[in-house]
Amino acid sequence: MKVVSTFGITAALALSCSAAVAHHSFAMFDLGKDLTVEAVVKEVQFTNPHVWLQIMVTDAKGVATEWSIESGAPGMMLRNGWKPSTLKPGDKVTLTMHPLKNGSPGGSLVSVKVPDGRVLGPGATN
Repeated sequence: MKVVSTFGITAALALSCSAAVAHHSFAMFDLGKDLTVEAVVKEVQFTNPHVWLQIMVTDAKGVATEWSIESGAPGMMLRNGWKPSTLKPGDKVTLTMHPLKNGSPGGSLVSVKVPDGRVLGPGATN
């Protein structure tokens, strides 16, 4: 009887955690559109569940705006040529993204030309 109770508790816990590990939708990004920007890296958050790039994009009037770019999972990016040190604050990059549908400054990474000249993607497509 004790084995059944332990199994039941374990099963209940496993089922209750399923929502926490579910992957979010990419519906917020315009996957049919690519936007390329020249930018300066402000910060790289090389952490799970997704790597985030904070970049500064300067418009034609000279006004800099911070953009948040979502990328792949760190492990996936490591397998495709990325390192936590690939991009550093102050690096100038050319970045292509799927922009946010609502027009906010952000997007989903398609590719980025890193300072050493390589072009890297988010991991899933490389």
